[in-house]
Amino acid sequence: MRFRSRKAAAAKRTRAPRYVYYFGNGHADGTGTMKALLGGKGANLHEMTRIGLPVPPGFTITTEVCSYFYDHNRSYPPQLEAQVAAAMDKVEKSTGKRFGDQERPLLVSVRSGARDSMPGMMDTILNLGMNDKVVEIVAKKTNNARFAWDSYRRFLQMYGDVVMGVQKRPGEDNEPFEAVIERLKDERYGKHDFPDVRLTAADLKELVQRFKTLINERTGKSFPQEANEQLWGAIGAVFGSWMNDRAIVYRRKYGIPHEWGTAVNVQTMVFGNMGHTSATGVAFTRDPATGEKLFYGEYLINAQGEDVVAGVRTPHPIADLAKEMPAAHKGLMNVRSTLEQHFKDMQDLEFTVEHNRLYILQTRNGKRTGLAAVRIAVDMVGERLITKKDAVRRVPADSLSHLLAPVFDREAVRNAKKIGSGLAAGPGAACGHVVFSAEEAVARADRGEKVVLARIETSPEDLRGMIAAEGILTARGGVSSHAALVARQMGKVCVCGATGIQIDYQKGTLSANGTTLNRGDYISIDGTAGEVFAGEVATAPSEIIQVLVDSSLDPKKSVTFKEYAKLMKWADEFRRLGVRANADTPEQVKNAVAFGAEGIGLCRTEHMFFEGDRIDAMREMILAGTKDERARALAKLLPYQRGDFVGIFTAVNGLPATIRFLDPPLHEFLPADHAQQNELANKLGVSVDQISHRVHELHEFNPMLGHRGCRLGITFPEISEMQARAIFEAAAEVQAKGIKVHPEIMIPLVGFPRELKLQIDIVRRVANEVANEQGTKFKYLVGTMIEIPRAALLADQIARDAEFFSFGTNDLTQTTLGMSRDDSGSFLPAYAELDIVGSNPFATIDQKGVGRLMEITRDLGRKTRPHIKLGICGEHGGEPNSVKFCYRLGLEYVSCSPFRIPIARLAAARALIDATVPSDIRLGRELNLLEAKSEGEALGELRAIAQKNKIARSFIGAGYYDCITPPVIQRNILENPGWYTAYTPYQAEIAQGRLEALLNFQHMIIDLTALDIANASMLDEATAAAEAMVLCHAVVPNRKTFFVA
Repeated sequence: MRFRSRKAAAAKRTRAPRYVYYFGNGHADGTGTMKALLGGKGANLHEMTRIGLPVPPGFTITTEVCSYFYDHNRSYPPQLEAQVAAAMDKVEKSTGKRFGDQERPLLVSVRSGARDSMPGMMDTILNLGMNDKVVEIVAKKTNNARFAWDSYRRFLQMYGDVVMGVQKRPGEDNEPFEAVIERLKDERYGKHDFPDVRLTAADLKELVQRFKTLINERTGKSFPQEANEQLWGAIGAVFGSWMNDRAIVYRRKYGIPHEWGTAVNVQTMVFGNMGHTSATGVAFTRDPATGEKLFYGEYLINAQGEDVVAGVRTPHPIADLAKEMPAAHKGLMNVRSTLEQHFKDMQDLEFTVEHNRLYILQTRNGKRTGLAAVRIAVDMVGERLITKKDAVRRVPADSLSHLLAPVFDREAVRNAKKIGSGLAAGPGAACGHVVFSAEEAVARADRGEKVVLARIETSPEDLRGMIAAEGILTARGGVSSHAALVARQMGKVCVCGATGIQIDYQKGTLSANGTTLNRGDYISIDGTAGEVFAGEVATAPSEIIQVLVDSSLDPKKSVTFKEYAKLMKWADEFRRLGVRANADTPEQVKNAVAFGAEGIGLCRTEHMFFEGDRIDAMREMILAGTKDERARALAKLLPYQRGDFVGIFTAVNGLPATIRFLDPPLHEFLPADHAQQNELANKLGVSVDQISHRVHELHEFNPMLGHRGCRLGITFPEISEMQARAIFEAAAEVQAKGIKVHPEIMIPLVGFPRELKLQIDIVRRVANEVANEQGTKFKYLVGTMIEIPRAALLADQIARDAEFFSFGTNDLTQTTLGMSRDDSGSFLPAYAELDIVGSNPFATIDQKGVGRLMEITRDLGRKTRPHIKLGICGEHGGEPNSVKFCYRLGLEYVSCSPFRIPIARLAAARALIDATVPSDIRLGRELNLLEAKSEGEALGELRAIAQKNKIARSFIGAGYYDCITPPVIQRNILENPGWYTAYTPYQAEIAQGRLEALLNFQHMIIDLTALDIANASMLDEATAAAEAMVLCHAVVPNRKTFFVA
């Protein structure tokens, strides 16, 4: 504890900002918690130094300088140069070398380090400090001319590229420095693929001269020889690389804010290219592909770190290092253990061995597959490295899709012929005969063939074909298109928006990149990578699917499933947000329940009408000219719908099921093709003209906002009556079997309160009729889907009749943004490029627009009906960021495709855990506090201060009411200011003395700190005061006394 005067405190507040943090020789100014300020690389360098790992000395320039750099026209804070010089001085003292010196030259690396790892996206410069004189000194001191000239040519190549801009020009095939190297190899060895490691010192010296000539020719400038000029050029280039194209693209993809900036790390060079006793490598403390607890990595002898990453030479597996450099390997194994024990996560580390001495240059949490993420998290809980809560937070929810998706054989992919790519809309891998119609897909599937359905775009009429297909490929549409939505719901592999692919329905061909596939040819699609291949590539379902869906694998025999099941169990323990499924058939419901769904959040009844012969009855109803004709057609549909609902209620087994009334416009159920119209006319016994006329009559210019949803039920109430009767008759039948049924009937596309009331009146009337007919009772809810802004703004009025709201965020996004989800792919990429949108609003909820309407709906709805049930049934319900928003919004549940339920469950658990410390109150950096002291050290300082005190008069024991303070109170309160708590509130006899001592202590703190309010403990002061008052009255009960607080 230190007491400062007001003047000292003011001086501290005006201290110059700190921009540079030193690390080296076991001391570090920063810590691993300072990632926001020092970047991930920098923070971990400081932390590794603190825990005693062999880290070459250096310093970190903070991310605040990067922000200043871009806010002030690429200039630096005025204090930075002096702070860098001071830090470099510390590095020099640590190493015994001097930067820019001709006798004992210090060489450094300059590397970027963002808060989140962005591997390969920004720039690195090695061997900085080399020049024409230093290279000769290094050659002499190391007695290794080849090493010296190799280091210099590498520095020239990196500095020339990164700082001076000597890069590949349009029309050039190779990088300019690589072209120079190849020419020299051709001249001297007759082949440009001659290994770099075999180049002699003379070769490398010649390369240095040619590199300097290239730099001068391309830039008109000579390569700088002065070390400080090199350093500041490199620092500026690294800060500049934060805004290079690849870094911007990477940040957009992974949601890293542009304003974070990067730090710059300047670190003493250690060399893996000093001969056969030196090496460099990259290692993972566990296998990043499988998660197995195996040391995984590669290294190169006589090389520098960039060689491993760039693939200049074929590296050796890390296990071989035990034979070539046993001491270094042993040290590396110890480092592996230390890092995992300290960081409590799988680490990705870079190392260098210089003359058999090991150095660690970097560590970070390693990137991993979804499979590895789950295994590592679960294993580390078993090893007591982390808690269950840590494990849940450790696994990105989206990564679970990797565990669920079928996969291609890696070797087969390498040999496959790639013909195109699109959007990765449904993860996994699928192959089969390419077909271009739903009918052919079903026909071939019925014959036992595997097919991939290729369409320009899909519609609900393609549903049967989509069900039959192994995968779906579309030339148009985005990740929220019909194909993508249905594919995810069914767990189908899907590639959407493959714009380079041309589909000709008439010819039955698919053409891309000079390759043409005919109907029936084999095609393979990778929905995880968005790639399309000609030919067949074998696939297999994931182990999770084999256990839960196919029941073809014993869960006890699958390590992957057992680890997955553990993680999901822990997630369910933490989450409070319910997770339901969007499912339209009993089979989908069974899959959903197997995946952990807690009910059905959306059952789309229109999909049922495309099954078998019922489409004919549906079309007959649409073509009906009178109400009676329509009623006869609906009577044919009733048993179909009732049977479907019986299957769904049985499969959901007592869980709630939200059933949406008919939603799409009627024209989608009629054939647009003339041949199909002719076939339908023959089947129904009507004229083709009648069908064509009806198709034309139902045509709409904007069907998404046309005659659909509740508007169908308003104009044709008999449709709603039939659907309501099917629901309640099915409920009665299932209830009779002893299974509880909880239907929640949802009216779609409501914009006017009276629309909903008219439809609810029908539902309640039919429910009463069926209940009386069956002699039973129903527990059900009636509500609406909020998918029109007007409904959101009038939610208080709509809530008078609606018992629940379910946000249909697919259409709510379209109607709020005025964007078609199927056409937005033509401009959304440009919007992202220009930062108009942060992420695709059809993939992640637009929180400022759509999200604000959802908040208004919640507030208005609860104002009218405080306990109204709120959920979401749009496809956003399975997207982790949207799930997190729904949790903050206070929804009861999210609903998504069955195969995304595990993702939603995990995301919901992570949302609750993250909400424990909301991001808006997180500082994002470590407090700038003094180093902690032990109790003995703190008391020692206090005693030293006390020795300086001169006692003029003691007030302890003087009392306020003619009392004597008991000896127990007269202890050294400075050493133990909390002493009195042991007596609270049981010994009233010392209460007055306690109060007296506390007040004296406060006044002492005020005097010492010059603060108007003492930072003394006020624990139980009110109790002490009250007890002192009671004691006073007890002693002299008749005396008139008042107290001043």
